[in-house]
Amino acid sequence: MNLLSRYWHRYQWRNTHYAHLFATPTGEEVVSLDCETTSLDPHKAELVTIAATKIRGNMIITSDPLTLSLRAPSSLNAQSVKIHGIRHQDLNNGLSEKDAMLHLIDFIENRPIVGYYIQYDKAILDRYAKRLLGFKLPNATIEVSDIYRKKLEHILPNAYYDLSMEAIGHHLDLPLSGRHDALDDAISAALIYVRLKYGDVPIPRSA
Repeated sequence: MNLLSRYWHRYQWRNTHYAHLFATPTGEEVVSLDCETTSLDPHKAELVTIAATKIRGNMIITSDPLTLSLRAPSSLNAQSVKIHGIRHQDLNNGLSEKDAMLHLIDFIENRPIVGYYIQYDKAILDRYAKRLLGFKLPNATIEVSDIYRKKLEHILPNAYYDLSMEAIGHHLDLPLSGRHDALDDAISAALIYVRLKYGDVPIPRSA
């Protein structure tokens, strides 16, 4: 969201409890986020789970994460279950779409959101927020694979880079879980972000 749009939305929502979402964020705190969905099409995918964890400076606050399960969406079928392993019966106590979005914005507020292919998650969350709340999420996004690629290009111009999460984690010697549920992926993205922001990037052994 550009500055003009942010000011307009802040004015438009000035008398509601959403007003602070459009204020310019201050400080170094960001939020790492990941979603599990029913497909890989951001224009049609429905949310199944959302997870996030705060990052304060170089500390990942894993003691107080956000984990949300939504009611089983209509498009949750056998094919989508193969992707994330979440079945209808696993979502019997899931939240409504609006309750999930309200919990999410209470957690992330106006902080930048970090993730691996975060624009995919943001596009889906924007679609839900616009429909349910009347506005897209104003949060800036930080893509960890872009940070990684740019740092490697500085070290090794014109080289080939494997930008899979597993390859990035292996190169940076990070203890990624490999389980790939929403919370594990949010924590993995947080680990990559902190390592890239506050540490160095080793030259790949094959270089």
